[in-house]
Amino acid sequence: MTLEVFAFWAFAVVLVGSALAVVLSKNLFHSVLWLALALTGTAGVFLLLDAEFLAAVQILLYAGGVVTVVVFAIVVTERLVGTRLSQTNRHVVRGAVFAGIVLTLIITWIRRAPHPVRPDLGDADVTRAIGSTLLTQHVLAFELLAVLLLVAMIGASYYARPEE
Repeated sequence: MTLEVFAFWAFAVVLVGSALAVVLSKNLFHSVLWLALALTGTAGVFLLLDAEFLAAVQILLYAGGVVTVVVFAIVVTERLVGTRLSQTNRHVVRGAVFAGIVLTLIITWIRRAPHPVRPDLGDADVTRAIGSTLLTQHVLAFELLAVLLLVAMIGASYYARPEE
């Protein structure tokens, strides 16, 4: 077994375990922390696939940004409701059966699909090309997204402040 195969299986165990912990955890805050671990594990899989840019985006936007926004939402919601929120799982068996059916369909589809040969990218720096395109041709969308995130953070801090 090569190191790359071992790393893949290690990330797979982390991903499946943390995804199950997200769904089965009773504490909503703990579920968000497990979600952060699952998203970080996904970034590890991207690194194994030589997709460094996607791994960085996964860490920065999802594991960092989305999890932070969800934590703010939990804090704000608990302050508005006044009680501690808990997560209840009433349909675990039904969800497990449905997930098993979907997994079977996906595995069947993957086995029937032809496997293309991985293209050789050579010495091309894909991350540099994506960054250059993002900050030249698509700079307006990039800056508008930054303003939108800033407004969301200001709004979250406004609602999270104590009442006076």
